[in-house]
Amino acid sequence: MAALLDETAAPERLFPTLLNALQHVRGTTVLVFEDVHWADNATLDLVRYLGRRVSLLRAMLVLSLRSDEIDADHPLTQVIGDLPSSSVTRVTLEPLSADAVATLAEQSGQLADGLYRITAGNPFFVTELLSSSDIAPGRIPSSVRDAVWARLSRLTPGERELLEIMSIMPGNVEPWLIRALLGAEAEALVDQCVARGLLRRDGLGTLTFRHELARKATLDRLAPWVQRSLHAKVEAALSDVPSTHASALLSRRVHHADGAANGERVLELAPRAAEQAARLGAHREAASHLATALEYVEQAPPELAAQLYEDWAYEAGLALFVYDGIIDARHRAIAIWRQLGRPDKVGLNLRWLSRLHWRRGEGERAEDYADQAVREVESLPPGPELAMAYSTRSQLHMLHYRFDEAVEWGERAIALADLLGEIETTRVHALNNVGTALMFAGRPGGRERLEESLSLSLANELHDDAARAYTNFAECALVAKDFALAERLLSEGIAFCARHDLDSAAQYLLGRQAQFHLEQGRFREAETVAQGVMNQERLPMVMHLPALTVLGAVRTRLGEAGAVDLLNRALEEGLTTGEPQRIVPVRLALTEAAWLMDDLGAGREQLSALDAMDPSCFRPWDLGELAVWRQRCGMAGARSAPKAQLPSPRAAELAGDALAAAAEWIHLGLPYEAALCLMQVRGAEAAAALARAVAILDGIEARPAAALARKSAQRMGVAVQLPKMRRGPYAAARRHPLGLTRHEQKVLALIAEGMGNKEVARLLARSPRTIEHHVSSVLSKLNAANRMELLLRLRGEPWLLSALDAPDGAKAR
Repeated sequence: MAALLDETAAPERLFPTLLNALQHVRGTTVLVFEDVHWADNATLDLVRYLGRRVSLLRAMLVLSLRSDEIDADHPLTQVIGDLPSSSVTRVTLEPLSADAVATLAEQSGQLADGLYRITAGNPFFVTELLSSSDIAPGRIPSSVRDAVWARLSRLTPGERELLEIMSIMPGNVEPWLIRALLGAEAEALVDQCVARGLLRRDGLGTLTFRHELARKATLDRLAPWVQRSLHAKVEAALSDVPSTHASALLSRRVHHADGAANGERVLELAPRAAEQAARLGAHREAASHLATALEYVEQAPPELAAQLYEDWAYEAGLALFVYDGIIDARHRAIAIWRQLGRPDKVGLNLRWLSRLHWRRGEGERAEDYADQAVREVESLPPGPELAMAYSTRSQLHMLHYRFDEAVEWGERAIALADLLGEIETTRVHALNNVGTALMFAGRPGGRERLEESLSLSLANELHDDAARAYTNFAECALVAKDFALAERLLSEGIAFCARHDLDSAAQYLLGRQAQFHLEQGRFREAETVAQGVMNQERLPMVMHLPALTVLGAVRTRLGEAGAVDLLNRALEEGLTTGEPQRIVPVRLALTEAAWLMDDLGAGREQLSALDAMDPSCFRPWDLGELAVWRQRCGMAGARSAPKAQLPSPRAAELAGDALAAAAEWIHLGLPYEAALCLMQVRGAEAAAALARAVAILDGIEARPAAALARKSAQRMGVAVQLPKMRRGPYAAARRHPLGLTRHEQKVLALIAEGMGNKEVARLLARSPRTIEHHVSSVLSKLNAANRMELLLRLRGEPWLLSALDAPDGAKAR
């Protein structure tokens, strides 16, 4: 054989010699033909010659080929067809699974996010991306780009044209659009590219690239001017769609008008697309469209430019955390509106600046902008902007617990709104302010106003107002210890915010949900949710303060390190707002922390600081808690409202009936407060009360308070009557923040992986009916109408997935 090869002998001499060698060799011979889709005719003739005789040989031929490189006319197709079917075994290499891609990423020390989606499990693409970790995000490794370009170079001109046009259209492409762009030969070209494995066609004929990386590499091959030309061609085709279907294509037309650098077209289409997206609750998409329009703002007339800045600031303020940019956009809008002589628009943007600075914890600036907004429009005839300016002032008074002023300015706003017929905006906003002020002050009529504000905002699809109504109503319910109402409002509100891209409001509500768990004694759940909020980057200060306060308080009660540092940070941030609601709870939590450490001096310092505040700015529940802590810390002459005006459990403890107070706390569902009251019992009932307190505190992992109770029992000589100390992990540490069972957590993890009910049933070895029940329960507990809403919740609350509870191969990512 070697001699014949050296002589470059003809096939008629070489093939029989090889056959003879294979017949007489001992053992089995394996011949490997790599990449036979590129084989020359002589090699293909050898494969045919040996393949027809392989059943007579102790030999095996292994042929590797890229099936998407051959078609019906390829010479290899005929060769394989000529081989005896009984001797041929085809091995189809499937793409890597999502779990396999995740495993490879983990072994490479990289994140798997999006890797499976853009590679579709193609092993070459996966390994090349993982080995190119130093490449900037969004860039394609040279090896992948070169491989795709080489593939394109072997295609016909028509096939390349089809792929190039499709490369500028991310996502699915409809057959009618391809026909409009390529004419009569479109169908044949599509069939050829699908057969080659370059494109994928679904049941409706919609086309996509088989691999997103291949689309991006194809796009990179096009010169910028070619890309612009293709974008213009596609936008023109989309613009010819009948008007009855045109609205569904607005977003795509904006993309292609921008790709064509057609500023005039973008300025025409982007505001319409943004309005459509906002109406559907897709505020992040609306902000994106408006950001595209702002790239061409220099081509816009002044009025349109001002409106673009204003609208982008509104949408971005709902869905994004880019507050510096949002504030800058508001100032730009104000400057243009002033030049145009529009004080109504100036007032509107000043009002929003007030809210933005409030969210950042800049209380004085917030009030200053609110006052400017009122002054700007007061000289105008009474109109909607004056009504909203009044309502904004009412809102700031409410936030600072100046309840009389909040009600006064709110009622003024409502009266003007009713006069003007501004039911859908100003009335909703002002009802919220007045209702919250009344409920916080413990006065009648507050709940009814908040219910009306929430109902009107939902009915009129006022997403921002609805989120604000959920927020304030839920907080009022929490303060009043109406946990059934609070739980409903929090669950509905968080789901609503997730559904409508209201990310800041969602995180604020999650902080209140953590507070809800804290008050119920569900400390581990409170800690999980609060820490999840604090993990969010760029969240404005006021929006994370509830979670920060809860995190410090719950770690104080659990006896974990760093709790006081968290509370001191919360106090420092809260003081910048000047709002009692950001200050009073933190000082009371620091008082509790000092008391638990038996440092009454530090506790009295916090209480003295609270004493220095205006008592009219305290809610009744705050006054009651302040009075009780003064008594527990031995401060005489407690300065508070008359006891008859305090909540009954606080009043009972102040009157010396700690047992009655504890009973009321148990009835309300606050076990920790009940246990602290039981620790105040004196006399003959003290031993039994301390035993009950220790049992409660051990059950909820409140270790510092339990230790203090045991210390008190030792001083009284009744320590032997206390329950023994519990060791090891508590069941509470294994609870899910939303009460999902272990089976439901497994189902949730698999849903997050994109699995359907049948796949979940097979993997968990459960009946489909059982899985249906689990899925229904998960949707109900997360207040999600469908799987898409469930995934939206998981985007903002990743802690809801527990890797410990996920089955093998379905770990949360």
